[in-house]
Amino acid sequence: MNMARSLCLLFGMAFMAAVARGQDADVFSPAEVHRLMVLVNKWQVAHPTMKPGDRNWERATWYTGVMAAYKATRDPRFFEQAMAWGKGHQWQVGTETSGSNRLFCVETWAELCLETGDKRLIEPAVKWLDTPAPNSPAGARVWYFEDGRRYADSLYGAPALAMLAKATGEHRYLDTMNAFWQDVSEEIFDKEEGLYYRDKRFIGQKSPAGKKVLWSRGNGWVMGGIVRVLEYLPDDEPTRAKYVELLKTMSAAVARRQGADGLWRPNLDDADHVPFSESSGTGFFCYAMTWGINRGILDRAVYEPVVRKAWKGLAGVVSADGKVQWGQPVGDRPANVKETLTHEYVSGTFLLAGSEMYRMVGGKAMTTTRPAKE
Repeated sequence: MNMARSLCLLFGMAFMAAVARGQDADVFSPAEVHRLMVLVNKWQVAHPTMKPGDRNWERATWYTGVMAAYKATRDPRFFEQAMAWGKGHQWQVGTETSGSNRLFCVETWAELCLETGDKRLIEPAVKWLDTPAPNSPAGARVWYFEDGRRYADSLYGAPALAMLAKATGEHRYLDTMNAFWQDVSEEIFDKEEGLYYRDKRFIGQKSPAGKKVLWSRGNGWVMGGIVRVLEYLPDDEPTRAKYVELLKTMSAAVARRQGADGLWRPNLDDADHVPFSESSGTGFFCYAMTWGINRGILDRAVYEPVVRKAWKGLAGVVSADGKVQWGQPVGDRPANVKETLTHEYVSGTFLLAGSEMYRMVGGKAMTTTRPAKE
């Protein structure tokens, strides 16, 4: 038996053990989906990976999931947590050097602004966007580059611009977003596969088996970004059809690469390259495709079996105390995964997936008073 097959067997045994631990619960009942989201979020609050003052992309991705969970369930605990995080940072943009990464936390500020009607929550972001600086959209340098390169992850920052356009009524933010998305896509989208390379370094690279290197979570960032753009893009926006078509193209490409256990491997083009299932990319895929089904964009008959299998797999890797396991560490390519690995963004993608699965299985919003402007 070769090494890849041995690793697959070992993972399969561990994965089935995880599924067995949760087999008594109906993972498709609204109550159980809600319970899992609360459990995962509580675990992450109690086990932070980043420093308390961080508002970088890792933590910001978690909070996009917190807000998605709130909007689906109207559980006020999620809302209060997001508000406290924003207040603690005075609604400032992120601290990274890539301007797109700086927008990840702005997505939470903008969604809270749209929920409450309080535009003070987006004032720092608007000021940053409109003030010329090297790493801002108004600056001379390409603001969304990382180390001089276009990269797939950056597209998860694009929804902040669609949200701000809705909150302010300023179409120029959509113009910035559309130009940014098109520029990145023209360089690293593989039309043949219907998927993105993480960045141009991987174009032409091959796995040991001679297949392409198409990173799972890298494509997850893109699909998550697409549906979050569509959620806030006006119906009459001329570019909307392009985002819809891209979601359909990528969903078809991703669905046919799903593992039998419901999860995806780190290299979408070569399951044996890194022969472990991985939860963060899977969370993004489950979220995006379920979102598309729930809005009538994706064919329910085709994709519901895919996302149900994905959600069952995700539920199976949550530990009894709420840790989402098998999450690939911070990186930029397919890499080894262990059962014990997780991160704040891993919990975030689980919450994103849970928010749409909750809607799909008939979950109802809790009856709460609409948050008031302070």
